[in-house]
Formats: sequence, C-alpha cells, structure tokens
Amino acid sequence: MFAEQEKEVYQVLKNLNIPYERVEHPPVFTCAEADAYIEDLSGVRSKSLFLTIKRKAVYYLVIMDGVKHLDIGALSEMIGEKHVSFASEEKLEQQLSTSSGMVSIFGLIHNEARNVQVIVDRELMSKNHITFHPNINTVTIQITIADMLHFVDEMGNAIRFIDLP
Repeated sequence: MFAEQEKEVYQVLKNLNIPYERVEHPPVFTCAEADAYIEDLSGVRSKSLFLTIKRKAVYYLVIMDGVKHLDIGALSEMIGEKHVSFASEEKLEQQLSTSSGMVSIFGLIHNEARNVQVIVDRELMSKNHITFHPNINTVTIQITIADMLHFVDEMGNAIRFIDLP
C-alpha cells in the first residue's frame, strides 16, 4: 500500500512517462542512513536541500551528490546572494508540502507559485541515475538524470546548473 504523499508522485511520473525503481525501507533522515537499504540501486544518492534568503521570499532547492557537504558561503557567492540559509520547517511545509528528511524534487508538485529555483550540481550531469524520496522517507526511488530534468521542466520551476565544490 502506498502512502498518500507518494501516490501523487507516482501519478505525476506516470503522466510524464517517467519510469522508476522503488525500494521500501524504515524511516531515514540522511543519505548515510538510506544507503544501507538501497544498495541495489546504481544511481547517485541525492542530497536535496531547501534554502532561502533571509528577509526575502526567495527559495532554492539544491540537488547534489549525497556524499558532498554544502558550503553555504560558497553557494551564496556562486548565485550572487547574501544571507543564504536553510529554510524553516514552516517555509518548507508552505512551499513544498514536506518536512526535513523528505525533501526532494518531488516536492515541486506542491509549489504552485513556481517560486522555488532548482540548483543542480553540474557534476550530476555525468551520472545516469539518481535517487530521491517520493515525498516520504520510508521509500527511495531511482530515475534517470534526464527524467529528473524533464520532471523539473514540466513542473515549471527555473533550473540552474553550478559547479559545487
């Protein structure tokens, strides 16, 4: 039985003709925790971080390899913004209808304002597949990088590629 949060993701993927592989596991909150359960998936383990600019209604969803550490200061310089920080749980819920530990591109389904800019680490473009939670942290799904880009494009959110250190 699929949870309501993930049913919506699968319906959108079906409508966009995006195939996926699915693995169920206990609740996980970090990439390292998930790795123990998704060994059979070949895709890069994604880290999805929801950021904002203090005192502005500007939001970023950063997609990167799960083994990397995000240097927020370096990212701020790269995107030409000051005061970049992690968004609050309240903002995460408002913009993506999700919470920490479940952030992924699939939250864009709920971003009706299309005001979340997606930032993708360019390094991911050399990979074939990537994994994400389908808006629930007891499941991981794998899609192709091309399908990830297709999904973001279909959601209508701006996407930007940068070279994260």
